[in-house]
Amino acid sequence: MNKTTAVNWQSPEAEMKQEQGPLIGRNIQKIRKQMDLTLSVLSEKSGVSKAMLSQIEAEKANPTVATVWKIAQGLGIDINDLMKGGSEPPRIFTVVKKDSIMSLDTDSEGLHLKVLSPGSMVEDLEMYLLDFAPGGSLESSPHFPRTEEFLTVIRGKIRVTAGENVTDLETGDFITYHCDIDHSIENIGKDSAEVHMVVRFHRKHWH
Repeated sequence: MNKTTAVNWQSPEAEMKQEQGPLIGRNIQKIRKQMDLTLSVLSEKSGVSKAMLSQIEAEKANPTVATVWKIAQGLGIDINDLMKGGSEPPRIFTVVKKDSIMSLDTDSEGLHLKVLSPGSMVEDLEMYLLDFAPGGSLESSPHFPRTEEFLTVIRGKIRVTAGENVTDLETGDFITYHCDIDHSIENIGKDSAEVHMVVRFHRKHWH
């Protein structure tokens, strides 16, 4: 009497999931820690719940391609960097074409704002181009503790106030200051003014 042997057949996609699920989880955790991000921050950046991220990193869940893509966007890296291992942190090469730059007309009168940095850098390192009409200004409430702003005056004359500190700047001038206090930027010239602004958030407030 011939014996038959049962064979458990799986599709290539299922086998791939089994192989990639744990690998992706380890890669996400490794890259997240290299970037000094908490699960909560990555959840906010990616739109994937903290519970799901924890399950994926713990190798208890196999994410869909859509979920992996969202996580990659949250980390600011290419999705392929999550699909492969390696001891080196992934290298970023992100291009934002001028047609894709977000332009905003803010509540502040006489100010037009362009967001230069990609969404994955929100509350990490943000870059803006500010265009002030004569008399235009931007008044801001305190940001997270130890957050800094870096301004370069591309064109015009502005006044920067941070707490009790006040200074006037002209074309080519640069300034850096902590913006965890009330602060403002005002065009004090007769013509329009253009300012490049970088906001650097202090990571320790995330922990």
